Amino acid sequence: MGVIGRLSFPFVGLVLCLYSCGEEVDSSILETYKGPIGLAMDIELFHSDSTIIRTQVKAKKQMKFGTGDLEFPEGIEIFFFDKDGNTSSTMRADKGYYDKTKNIYRGEGDVQVHNLEKDQKLSSEELYWDPNSKKIYTEKFVTIQEKETIFNGTGMEADDRFSVYKLFKVTNSRTILSGEEL
Repeated sequence: MGVIGRLSFPFVGLVLCLYSCGEEVDSSILETYKGPIGLAMDIELFHSDSTIIRTQVKAKKQMKFGTGDLEFPEGIEIFFFDKDGNTSSTMRADKGYYDKTKNIYRGEGDVQVHNLEKDQKLSSEELYWDPNSKKIYTEKFVTIQEKETIFNGTGMEADDRFSVYKLFKVTNSRTILSGEEL
């Protein structure tokens, strides 16, 4: 046996010994990474129907996750357009989320919706937008201002243009007095 053969046999034996003495790792205790896999800044997303832009989503920061879900930690703005391409209503929130499996957006924090055509305003701490059904809704407390009247309630459903709505569990409504600030 040559010099190389005499040296390789102990080396291979040492490697096999060290490998077989290694600690078994139970793969079931290893956690899967669930944090963001992508980051985008100053994003604009457009939703169209029959080549007509229906909505625009804007955010300063978007985080994408392995599930396809999105998070907008620095706020989200959604613009809804009429058939002529004019902005009919807007929605903004301090934080936003998109659930890919349900295809639903959720705004939280200070959520504001404004129907520009009817000059109606809604505020809540949480609001969902379903692009498939073209509805916005919440189970949280909402305040709706419609010209000189304020409506308060818990739970609301409306079309995504916020032109027709249902307010559930109405707690009170009142007329805004001249010179009163909201």
